[in-house]
Amino acid sequence: MKPFFIQIKCELGKAYHVATAIADAEIASEIHSTAGDYDLLVKVYLPDDEDIGHFVNEKIHPFAGIQDTKTILTFKAF
Repeated sequence: MKPFFIQIKCELGKAYHVATAIADAEIASEIHSTAGDYDLLVKVYLPDDEDIGHFVNEKIHPFAGIQDTKTILTFKAF
């Protein structure tokens, strides 16, 4: 399994709605609210043979209230 993170910028007032929708879909390992340029930090694990780009485009972007995303790939946990 490969972990990666998605930072999500939400439309004003929609962060909790987006976080709840992602949690209800059971596609993320963790969802955190954050301060700064992005509203949410989502941790996801995918099997090594699955494409991260397709996952983000097909499973994250369709949620209403998302304005922008930034995907962070990870290599090794210490």
